[in-house]
Amino acid sequence: MTGRPAVPEVIWARPERTGRGPKPAFTRADIAAAAVRIADAQGLDGVSMRHVAAELGCGTMSLYNYVPRKEDLYELMLDAVGAEHEFSEPSGDWRADMLRNCHETRTIMRRHPWVPRLMAGVYGFSPNTLRYLEHCLACLEPLELPYSTKMEMVALLNVVVTTYTANELATAERTRSMPWSEEEENAARMAYLGSQVATGAYPRLAAAFMEDAGPIDLEAVFERALHRVMDAHELRG
Repeated sequence: MTGRPAVPEVIWARPERTGRGPKPAFTRADIAAAAVRIADAQGLDGVSMRHVAAELGCGTMSLYNYVPRKEDLYELMLDAVGAEHEFSEPSGDWRADMLRNCHETRTIMRRHPWVPRLMAGVYGFSPNTLRYLEHCLACLEPLELPYSTKMEMVALLNVVVTTYTANELATAERTRSMPWSEEEENAARMAYLGSQVATGAYPRLAAAFMEDAGPIDLEAVFERALHRVMDAHELRG
């Protein structure tokens, strides 16, 4: 390991190889694929330089010649799964295209449950992320808004998808560890909630629950959230 660089570095700005010396034993794609396999099997906490090196069959210290920091490894991982987007040709219906992009992102997050933990701006400019942003702007071409506003819409839609999917994955993980079924857990919580609302201490909550006493359709909630973000931006046009 060479130690801390004198100035901040972006992994994508570093040449994968200098052209001098023997051909490297691994590519960044090899390293990213190994790390993704570990994260998919063990979760993000299972990813370490040591574990990735073992997956590749090399020494831990030699891995630092390819990936100087763990943060760089995370960026490689996110870029690798970002390649799973299909980047379908825009249809001309910007709303339908953005909904498709959002659902595709959600599918990728479900496939790789560790992804929401890494969805931060610091990892936002890898090659496949840039391809995705360019694709979204192409989908939004029919919408007469400044590019800066379109970028805000893309960011907010991503927040909705990430937050919703992260909660969905966390609920599924918690349910798997419970000694009873999800239905039994929900019934117990709803019974408690009903007993508290019945005290009269929460009249507005009681009125809200009376408006729609049926089960919550979480898929419909997700769709409405996406449409509301798009509605708000469309009104700015």
